[in-house]
Amino acid sequence: MPEATTSENGSGGVQIDLFSGSRMESLTSMEKIRLILDGVREGNIVILEEGLSPDEESKLIEVTMAEISPDEFNGIEIETYPRSQAADQSFLDRLMGRQSTQKLTVIGPANQIQTLHKDENLISALVSRK
Repeated sequence: MPEATTSENGSGGVQIDLFSGSRMESLTSMEKIRLILDGVREGNIVILEEGLSPDEESKLIEVTMAEISPDEFNGIEIETYPRSQAADQSFLDRLMGRQSTQKLTVIGPANQIQTLHKDENLISALVSRK
């Protein structure tokens, strides 16, 4: 998936930043977290092609909680859509109980994104302007 940015901020729209797995794999965990939080703090919706590891996701939540400010930053809303475990993991990974990080993840400002529905095939979200 190529990296893309869609922006209509001049007309009051919502910017969506799509990050490919290859772009994110070249970053350290803290660089990933900073990239995500900086985008979300600007009011953007961030979509990750391959998601974060469980440790990275925990650290993202921890850093977000430390940065919440009632007047400036309300936090994040995060939803993950896992890919098929059988198709993405080797037999050895499944046998050893290793988790795959290959999943689509949508992250946005808590005051702008609301998950309406989530199941194994669909994440449906309502995104509002500030």
